[in-house]
Amino acid sequence: MTEPARFDRGHTDDLMTFLAASPSPYHAVATAAERLEKAGFRQVAETDAWDGTSGGKYVLRGGAIVAWYVPEGAAPHTPFRIVGAHTDSPNLRVKPLPDSGAHGWRQVAVEIYGGPLLNSWLDRDLGLAGRLTLRDGSTRLVNVDRPLLRVPQLAIHLDRSVTADGLKLDKQRHMQPVWGLGNDVRDGDLIAFLEETAGIPAGEVTGWDLMTHSVEPPAYLGRDRELLAGPRMDNLLSVHAGTAALAAVASSSSQPASIPVLAAFDHEENGSQSDTGADGPLLGNVLERSVFARGGSYEDRARAFAGTVCLSSDTGHAVHPNYAERHDPTHHPRVNGGPILKVNVNNRYATDGSGRAEFTAACEAADVPFQSFVSNNSMPCGTTIGPITAARHGIRTVDIGVAILSMHSARELCGADDPFLLANALTAFLER
Repeated sequence: MTEPARFDRGHTDDLMTFLAASPSPYHAVATAAERLEKAGFRQVAETDAWDGTSGGKYVLRGGAIVAWYVPEGAAPHTPFRIVGAHTDSPNLRVKPLPDSGAHGWRQVAVEIYGGPLLNSWLDRDLGLAGRLTLRDGSTRLVNVDRPLLRVPQLAIHLDRSVTADGLKLDKQRHMQPVWGLGNDVRDGDLIAFLEETAGIPAGEVTGWDLMTHSVEPPAYLGRDRELLAGPRMDNLLSVHAGTAALAAVASSSSQPASIPVLAAFDHEENGSQSDTGADGPLLGNVLERSVFARGGSYEDRARAFAGTVCLSSDTGHAVHPNYAERHDPTHHPRVNGGPILKVNVNNRYATDGSGRAEFTAACEAADVPFQSFVSNNSMPCGTTIGPITAARHGIRTVDIGVAILSMHSARELCGADDPFLLANALTAFLER
């Protein structure tokens, strides 16, 4: 069947590549940094003195990246236009003592990170990826991107009640994956295996930040391939779109009037309270140092922040065909309907009327349709880095994103056109 004419799928194809290359926050920021380097950006160290030269720069810290582009002639009080996102996703993460097992099975001890849909991790082929820290303090990325682990579900013959009462999972007892056979559990086996995989001498790894990921690659879905299924779209979809938008603005022949910024944080899924989270000092430090490096004063810093706007881009809920009653009856965002503007009057989202006008202007400039999202009054509303960014830095912030299904599943679902539409809207916002 010939695919019908739709939007350019090149961006979505590239998103699939980005998702596959980014099984952990550390890989995600490394992949984003590599793309920005190709657009002329250069890494600056937080421990070095910064200069006020124009051009693209970025800071990496753990699983977070902050990148910005200083146009020629930018004044110290020039405001910023920020795309905010997060790099982490709910999953299973390896414990400090990972080697376990029983009854002839070798297992890996894991903790539950964030709020995953636990059932989506059952009977799924899992790889292992993350960051290894060596004795000298250096770090190495590792990615075992093949079927290595599996969390086996109990057969229905041994739990007949599951049909009537539903699946009930104990996070401690039922979510420990198997990765081999053997009656003797030897401490150090998993890390020794990863050292060998990464080409690291035995005994050199003294710390690790490791997590599971589904090894099934992203894929188009549906009769006309109008859907995209894949892992970690909450929220690498926004990280990818923000990276593409910042690179496009920096590569444009026209200079933006403000300083465009991408801020992709870690640890959003568990509260953002870390040195790499949105509730930490990273973004504020970078913005302030950029002002001061260009000869600015505290007054310039205050003027710049007062004129700054942030789009907090994260995924939201598309109306679910099987559970429409869980959504607000008059707000039904649909996939491939364009990005969503997220509103909550109790400040679970940071959007207000002026923020809506800001986002409307960006979408109109990009010729991109958008939709509105509010939660059903009877349902609790989630939150994002938006309110945190607004409160911590005094920056006007607007919450937006892409509507998806299966949020927090090991494999999520979105419209194949929406990532392209989001990236266009973000580019127009950064250019304004």
